[in-house]
Amino acid sequence: MCEWARVYRRPGEPLAVSKYLHLLTLDRLDLVEKTWSAFVDVLEHTAGRSKHVLPGVSTLAGIDAAELTSLPGIDDFLLLRRIRDEATSGRWHRIVVDASGCGDVLQFLRGGSVLGQALNRFWPRHRRLAAAAERPVMAQLTAAVDALDRDCADVAELFTDPHAVAMHLVLGAEDRSRRLAEHYLAGADVMGLPLASILVNRGVGAEDADGVVAHVGSLLGAGDAQVRVGTVERSAEAIDRMARVRKLGVRLPGPHGVPRGSAASRVDVLGGEGARPGTPAYRLSWPQRLPDPDSLALGRSGDDLLVTVSGFRHPVRLPSVLRRCTVTDAAWEQGRLSVGFVPDPAVWPQRQP
Repeated sequence: MCEWARVYRRPGEPLAVSKYLHLLTLDRLDLVEKTWSAFVDVLEHTAGRSKHVLPGVSTLAGIDAAELTSLPGIDDFLLLRRIRDEATSGRWHRIVVDASGCGDVLQFLRGGSVLGQALNRFWPRHRRLAAAAERPVMAQLTAAVDALDRDCADVAELFTDPHAVAMHLVLGAEDRSRRLAEHYLAGADVMGLPLASILVNRGVGAEDADGVVAHVGSLLGAGDAQVRVGTVERSAEAIDRMARVRKLGVRLPGPHGVPRGSAASRVDVLGGEGARPGTPAYRLSWPQRLPDPDSLALGRSGDDLLVTVSGFRHPVRLPSVLRRCTVTDAAWEQGRLSVGFVPDPAVWPQRQP
């Protein structure tokens, strides 16, 4: 039973708490099992229609759903996809996602990006298309994987859309929250999350709420004018029912429509030339906090730029013009991370004489 809502949990099914509020509890393993069961049906159908033994298909079909939780981002992605489906169903006026129970909310929210990257590392899309063209019996399987890949991209795009989503960071009134604030803000930057407000909860820690508010304010720059900072007052009663939650009087701002961090990246064409005469050079940049500049690390994986900030790594999808380029250098100056690119001669179109 969900004590504060006074309803019994039924995972996967929205339950009415009041006239205007429904509660949806999601079970990670249940989502994985249902999704894998449907995927195994496709695998078995593919194998059954083929006159030849398809390498790897029988092995995949024999994997238990519980074993899939080790696949990077799979359970987080399935939760996010279900949230996406509810948000786009037209059934609800607003979806509120409580991520306070996650071990690391940034790791949770990047589930779509991580799984999409893993899929395209294990079985790149060009190889999937080639397999379907060579063996028509594989078409249904490749279509299923493509659909999963598209969902990964769709989920990642939705949670960085400042017109549809508003992120709210709640911190305790304690020294630990003060120390972690910059880490969360840096993670939100690299992920491009549309942060709308930061709330300091006076009921947690209550050591120095005003000090935490002042510290958070000092971390926000001129480009964060749309991020509202405030406090949640300590409740004299236990928060064990919706009526007492409403008495807190918290008003969360809606989506502000302003992209942030990597979602606000821009590509500048430089005045110089690239590696080959007649080709341009580019510079990708976005506002990025760096709590520890020495911890910054960059890598490249296909169409993704792998950015590591304070031990947190996130794949940033490159704009299409940069996917046929190679990285030349990187710099962090005046609160902006910038990366230089030049066209890769091996894949860049040759200029006609």
